[in-house]
Amino acid sequence: METSEKTSKMHLGRKISRIRELRGMKQEELAIALGISQQAISKLEQNEQVEDTTLEKIAEVLGVSSEAIKGYSDEAVFNIISNTFHNTSSDSSTLIASSLNYQPSFNTIEKIVELYERLLASEREKLDLLKTK
Repeated sequence: METSEKTSKMHLGRKISRIRELRGMKQEELAIALGISQQAISKLEQNEQVEDTTLEKIAEVLGVSSEAIKGYSDEAVFNIISNTFHNTSSDSSTLIASSLNYQPSFNTIEKIVELYERLLASEREKLDLLKTK
């Protein structure tokens, strides 16, 4: 169990695949943007390790930082999504019925990505300010 946990935490290829899927991008689109074949993307996503230069290029195309790819976890995304639903009713039958019929009027993944991009932009601005001083 420990080994599979450690592997999933460190498997950069799977993380790239998940982020690509969350961004609504197909392997072929990523391949075209990187100037390589779709088969090369498939193989890359099966690799546990990815070279830093390649990771930087992929991160740029996906619109995230390489640190975001390295630190990505499905669990964090699911926690954010599950924490967005709050029921104010004290009736447990209402809670069950309303949670089954809960459909947000926005795409939660897009909102998470949007928030992450705003935070990332803010951090970049801070870095730029530090570099100019």
